[in-house]
Amino acid sequence: MRNPVSDVVVNIKPSGIRKFFDIVTEMNDPDVISLGVGEPDFDTPWHIRDEGIYSLEKGRTIYTANAGLKELRQEICRYLYRSQGLSYDAASEVLVTVGGSEAIDIGLRAVCNPGDEILIPQPSFVSYEPCAILAGAKPVIIDLKAENEFRLTAQELEDAITPKSKLLVLPFPNNPTGAIMERKDLEAIAEVIRKHDLLVMSDEIYGELTYKGKHVSIASLPGMKERTILINGFSKAYAMTGWRLGYACGPAPILQQMTKIHQFAIMCAPTTSQYAAVEALRNGDEDVAQMCNAYNQRRRYLLHAFREMGLPCFEPYGAFYVFPCIKEFGMSSDEFAARFLAEEKVAVVPGTAFGASGEGFLRISYAYSLEHLKTAIGRLERFVKKLRS
Repeated sequence: MRNPVSDVVVNIKPSGIRKFFDIVTEMNDPDVISLGVGEPDFDTPWHIRDEGIYSLEKGRTIYTANAGLKELRQEICRYLYRSQGLSYDAASEVLVTVGGSEAIDIGLRAVCNPGDEILIPQPSFVSYEPCAILAGAKPVIIDLKAENEFRLTAQELEDAITPKSKLLVLPFPNNPTGAIMERKDLEAIAEVIRKHDLLVMSDEIYGELTYKGKHVSIASLPGMKERTILINGFSKAYAMTGWRLGYACGPAPILQQMTKIHQFAIMCAPTTSQYAAVEALRNGDEDVAQMCNAYNQRRRYLLHAFREMGLPCFEPYGAFYVFPCIKEFGMSSDEFAARFLAEEKVAVVPGTAFGASGEGFLRISYAYSLEHLKTAIGRLERFVKKLRS
């Protein structure tokens, strides 16, 4: 029998995040605390759930337009205008997707030709590299550095560019590091992008969860909107992970091709979720602010705890992750995480799950209650003391 599976797919490594999640599931131990999953511990706010329920009661269970409900696309445009000063045409420059992940996938497929190089800063979200490969492109990894607070510098970008470079993935606020890019950082990056005529895919799914000023989209800088695919969604800010809803905004010629792929592969995003998302954008700002405030409290607690135990960790200003350094213990991130889980029953994610440059670090999510975080940190302190003794 001939080989029944694709060599390209077989050669893509499974997600390192899922590895530890699966181990926790198999342990089936109620004493295990998992700080590994990037999912808000808040329920979707009731007024948003109510709108979803109401849409079902009204029988709104048919397909929407491929690009999404007109009403939702208009609300997305209003949101981006009031938050970033960006003006998009709801009819031709907005596409509602099944989560931000679908938008990343079809965005890369829509712009890549075989052999194009996609510039991917790492550590970063696990999907960018495999999606680039599946689009027929070559991922070019830019290793971010702790001494730069895991920000992308203009020089790092310049050094990675070749004549085959097509698009830069800009993953900020960043998963797993919590790093952000401020306006001055983006201005330097934008100058390089314009110089080399690159496209940008700006993944801003954590844009509402920042703790040092307001998030700035690179699309809002001069000359950048026409070359940027802006990715966002509802999972993180509105605690709507299971609703599976995201969106992409960008130049009409690119969005037209993304919509074509979406049309054939998906048809449309879930109708119920789209009606709920309209309510989220119209009346959810206060909910987002309350959740963001709670995350910030947890963030400050963890940073203080790390300082107390002498564990190096730069201060992250975005998302809901910290990225402490464990290099002093002379073991790999994977070994540290495996021992910590086995000996102290706390699951964290090795930094290498997000790229080789994550070696020597751990991703710890603070999308969990303070009670759980305090228990887990107590176990981490005990584990660290044992390693140092």
